[in-house]
Amino acid sequence: MIPDDPPPRRIHVSAAVITDADGRLLLVRKAGTTAFMQPGGKPEAGETPAETLARELAEEVGLRVRADELEPLGSYAASAANEPGFEVVAEVFRVDIGDQQPIPDAEIAELRWVTAATASGLEIAPLAREYFLPAG
Repeated sequence: MIPDDPPPRRIHVSAAVITDADGRLLLVRKAGTTAFMQPGGKPEAGETPAETLARELAEEVGLRVRADELEPLGSYAASAANEPGFEVVAEVFRVDIGDQQPIPDAEIAELRWVTAATASGLEIAPLAREYFLPAG
């Protein structure tokens, strides 16, 4: 009898879908990594997914948003980009940043506004590539 594969180890995060006036998706790359992904991160004790995302956006890219203004899009799962053997489970929110401009901060090394066409030469995290990368 062949043993069943062990269940994937999961990382729970909150992630943002932020688009600009041209419909491009904001992606970030953390220092020491190669994959671009949606801004967001892991919760701290007692935080709701929306509170996690509001805090992470402030820390990572200097965007000030209120947790109660985020639009929930649902829960999505994909292979983790930077942790082999892990699955990322993301609570995803659409975020309207108005006229704020994101600026890389904390562990963020780079940010880019992309579409499927302009991202073709980039390493895109599975979650963003499979569900949220806009055509164009």
